[in-house]
Amino acid sequence: MSTVAEIMLQLEQMGSPSIKKVLANHGAREPFFGVKIGDMKPLEKQLKPQYELAKELYATGNTDAMYLAGLIVDDRRMTRQDLNEWVAAAYWPSLSESTVPWVAAGSNHGWELAHEWIESPVETTACAGWCTLSGLAAIKSDSELDLDRYRILIERVTAAIHDQPNRVRYSMNGFIIQVSSYVTSLTPFGLECADRIGPVSVMMGETSCKVPGARDYIQKIIDRGTIGKKRKTLKC
Repeated sequence: MSTVAEIMLQLEQMGSPSIKKVLANHGAREPFFGVKIGDMKPLEKQLKPQYELAKELYATGNTDAMYLAGLIVDDRRMTRQDLNEWVAAAYWPSLSESTVPWVAAGSNHGWELAHEWIESPVETTACAGWCTLSGLAAIKSDSELDLDRYRILIERVTAAIHDQPNRVRYSMNGFIIQVSSYVTSLTPFGLECADRIGPVSVMMGETSCKVPGARDYIQKIIDRGTIGKKRKTLKC
């Protein structure tokens, strides 16, 4: 069994100044090493599934360790308190819009917590809520989803997206794309709302990232013939 100290040493040895610079431009802050996600994969395979070890890694505050924690944690063992602690510490998009939503969606508490988080005045927490709702649509069968509630949420996003904080706009735009792409019965409504929303402006900082146009993105998936094709996992 690897210890936190041993894993942190391995991560440090994997770190790259160039990757660290890229991550910093996207919002990562010290302490972190700058590890490529692909380089974490052998560690992920070696360690998962873990619960206590993942919580210890996340608690280090090192974003490389926090991301790895999300990859190896046993989602089903995560409690509401665990998830609320994780979302509170998710200070940048890699964590608030990927790691935490992935784990929350795989847990037993994702649906309820997502609805609490989207009401938060804390931007990162609200983002985690919308991304969790997106994730649930991607991995749950339609029979497991409250489709009426999703329709209401799409209407809410359509009416409110342009008045939201920066990254919340990005997460809401992603929500429209994800739900429309994974829930076939909501695809026509999602396209209609994407047209009503139009372009979404998000400040992306010192990066080359762009905000995907919801209508165009959904249409590409339609053209590819993969609308409604669910994912086994969100983690990557």
